[in-house]
Amino acid sequence: MMDKRDLLRYVGDYSQVFGMKEYTLAGGKANGVKTFDIYNGTGLELTVVADRCLDIGRLAYKGVNCSYLSKTGIVSPAYYGGNDPSFFRNFSGGFLTTCGLRNVGNSSTVNGEFFVMHGQISNMPAEEVCASTVWEGDNPFMTLSGQMREARFFGENMRLKRKIVCPYGENRLFIHDCVENLGFRDELLMLLYHFNLGYPLLDEDAELFFPSRVVVPRDAEATKGVHDWHRMQPPTHGYAEQVFYHDLKTDADGNTCVALVNQRLELGIAFHFSKKQFGNLTHWKQMGEGEYVLGIEPGNCFVGGRLDPRNKDIASYLKPGDSKNFDIEIEIITGSHDIQILQQTIGSFL
Repeated sequence: MMDKRDLLRYVGDYSQVFGMKEYTLAGGKANGVKTFDIYNGTGLELTVVADRCLDIGRLAYKGVNCSYLSKTGIVSPAYYGGNDPSFFRNFSGGFLTTCGLRNVGNSSTVNGEFFVMHGQISNMPAEEVCASTVWEGDNPFMTLSGQMREARFFGENMRLKRKIVCPYGENRLFIHDCVENLGFRDELLMLLYHFNLGYPLLDEDAELFFPSRVVVPRDAEATKGVHDWHRMQPPTHGYAEQVFYHDLKTDADGNTCVALVNQRLELGIAFHFSKKQFGNLTHWKQMGEGEYVLGIEPGNCFVGGRLDPRNKDIASYLKPGDSKNFDIEIEIITGSHDIQILQQTIGSFL
């Protein structure tokens, strides 16, 4: 890769080869939504929706879409009503929908307070958004940061600070999050990263590579498919979703990796994270017609909601003034050689 001065000999502006573009969507329920496009010179392109928790909408590599985009399209948080039906009407999918901060999965009422499905945070607009290119020596990094608050009078006061980093010339990006309790009471922290993969990366030729020690089906429907959890099917009429929980193997430092690979396309996406931060990996398999999506979901909880008895044993609380960090690396895998190396790495976990 060229150094900074050599690159300037070839271009009038760095935006010829990498950069970010800020714009506002117009029309329909997306009207007024602030977004950013990031491209890093390798063919990796992503759209970050600033008005939706700095979540990631479309993600593609060299023109091949890797994300699932639902029939709702991008929906402004202004249409969010804070109830389960409005969650599904606002669920655009995208490459990432963040779930939390105080509930993940099923809705429930606890001590008179209603907790909506998958929490509030994905419908919170970002504040103090900053887009910049940071140079470390001759290496540029596109960075996009901001913060989302989940707060109410006579209630919680929590903040999610997010930074997305995309290096120039590399097939990877990084998400750095920090959740802080700014209030004066303990708060249950439930956080899950709902990564949604779609066609054409996802089709019947795609396969999951997880270093799973144990695979637990969520319910009777998932039990039907537990032996084929890693294999994909073509879009199937009347398909009922299957959800699995994975206890993952790690390296000596507690780090692990999971991936979806399409051998025919010689393309895959790998997710690198620490099991110390994400103690549970949920896998959502939805092979329906028009709702054809694979969810890879690192989290610190199960998706049964606050009343799920499994969450009592792993409940994570933030004391007043405390914070917790969460980090994920997303890597694009290309070519049979790199896919083989990835498989060997996953197979080497303890």
